[in-house]
Amino acid sequence: MGVRKDSVVAKERGTRARHRMSAQPSEPDEELMRALYHEHAGPLLAYVLRLVAGDRQRAEDVVQETLIRAWKNAGSLNRATGSVRPWLVTVARRIVIDGHRSRQARPQEVDPSPLEVIPAEDEIDKALWLMTLSDALDDLTPAHREVLVETYFKGRTVNEAAQTLGIPSGTVRSRVFYALRSMKLALEERGVTA
Repeated sequence: MGVRKDSVVAKERGTRARHRMSAQPSEPDEELMRALYHEHAGPLLAYVLRLVAGDRQRAEDVVQETLIRAWKNAGSLNRATGSVRPWLVTVARRIVIDGHRSRQARPQEVDPSPLEVIPAEDEIDKALWLMTLSDALDDLTPAHREVLVETYFKGRTVNEAAQTLGIPSGTVRSRVFYALRSMKLALEERGVTA
C-alpha cells in the first residue's frame, strides 16, 4: 500500500509542477525554480552520479546547470505535455557529454612550479659531463685514478701528490702520463672527442 501511496503523491507533485509551469507567463520565477528543485533534483542527482562515476561535486554542478537551463527555458517547457523529467535527464546527459568532450579537446593544465626546480641547461650539461667523466675514471686502474684525482681534481702539484700518495715524484709523472692516455681512450669510447 505504501508504494501506491508514494506513486500517487509523486503524480500529484508532477501535476502541480506542470500546472505551475503552464500557468507562468514568459518570465520564470523563484517558485518555479523551487518546484523544479524540490521535485527533480534528487532523482536527477542519482542519475548524474552514475554518469560521472560517483564524483558528487561534479554531479551537483551538472544538476544545478540542468535546473538553471530548465528555469531559463520555462517558456518552452510550458508547452510540454507530461513530465519535464525526460527533458531534464536529456539536458543533464548532454552537459556531462559536453564536459567530457571539452576535457578531451583541451590539454590538461599543469602546475609550472616543478619546472622551476629543473636545473638550467648549463647545469644539465655539466651534470652529464661529470657523469661521463666519473664513468671513464672507473675504467682506469686504481693507481692511475689516484694520481689524476690528486693532480687534476684536487689541484696538487706533482711533488705534493707524491708526498700525499707516498710515492716518488717521477712515478707520479709517469702515472699521470699513462692515466691521461687511458682517460682519453675511455672518453672517446663514450663519444667525447677533444
